[in-house]
Amino acid sequence: MAVSTAQDVASFFVSSFQKAGDPVTNLKLQKLLYYAQGWYLAFTQSPLFEERIEAWPHGPVVPPIYGAYKQYQWSPIVGEVSEPRLADPIRKHLEEVMEAYGVHGAYYLERLTHQERPWIEARAGLAETEPSNAVITHEAMKRFFQEQGQVGNN
Repeated sequence: MAVSTAQDVASFFVSSFQKAGDPVTNLKLQKLLYYAQGWYLAFTQSPLFEERIEAWPHGPVVPPIYGAYKQYQWSPIVGEVSEPRLADPIRKHLEEVMEAYGVHGAYYLERLTHQERPWIEARAGLAETEPSNAVITHEAMKRFFQEQGQVGNN
């Protein structure tokens, strides 16, 4: 059973970047959601959030979160977002994901996800630019991230 919602996790990331004076784009946010979910699955054997992650052409996407911020297109998310209440272990996990991946740009993270098995397997047989709603399964993420060892070591 999930311990948060994808919106809680997204709000944490967006508000953290805003506080740092470096607002995040929707593209980068989607990759951070993917890494937060993948590592959480690897460490706890259960999902951080229930919402599905799909293998879109620009990498993993949580569709309802993409929709919530799509008006920003490729620009940083500047609308005010309040930080959600999260349990300390969740907050610590998300901070670790930010330390490992938040320092990288959106396009770097996009390219990184394109080299990883969960995205590749979900898009099997599709051209890189072909639209798809194929799901990146929890099992595929758990298996891949467990093989990586610790956050940021892939």
